[in-house]
Amino acid sequence: MERIGILGGTFDPPHLGHLLIAEEVRLAMELNEVWFIPTYTPPHKDAAKTKAIDRIKMLQLATESNPFFKVNTIEIERSGKSYTLDTMKYLKKEFPKKDFYFIIGADMVEYLPHWHKVDELLSLVNFVGVKRSGYQVDTEYPVTEVDIPMIDISSSMLRNWLRSKRSVNYIVPDSVISYIEENRLYEN
Repeated sequence: MERIGILGGTFDPPHLGHLLIAEEVRLAMELNEVWFIPTYTPPHKDAAKTKAIDRIKMLQLATESNPFFKVNTIEIERSGKSYTLDTMKYLKKEFPKKDFYFIIGADMVEYLPHWHKVDELLSLVNFVGVKRSGYQVDTEYPVTEVDIPMIDISSSMLRNWLRSKRSVNYIVPDSVISYIEENRLYEN
């Protein structure tokens, strides 16, 4: 059975931290692929700052050099609030011969008790937690911990940098920086 990692998020913008997490978990968990699933509207955050089509394009550019990375737009196509349970029910139905590993940061591991129908979700997916500065991967839920090199960056930090014209070189893939500049994203 194929083992598929799922990395969800707004990816607004995608950055090297996302790519590093995906690759380190792929290797540690011996995953066949990692599917990046951009959310339309996350249930625990405000709406994304850029249009879905721009976030999809940036994610495609960010992942195109890795043959093990795929972009899946199921949550964008569904629109509205995106609950992981709905996504995983759909994926399990569409791909019954795949085992799914949902990759989350330590901040989300701490938040698991508040996830929508988390107990039902646990029957559909295996959780993989990665460390994040300021958080622990301690939980009563079954979460496999994967150590990754610590890179303390966030999309919100990068949006602030971009608005203030600060360079994001070496943190955001060059192709994504070009797309951001060409489309004048994050200027306001």
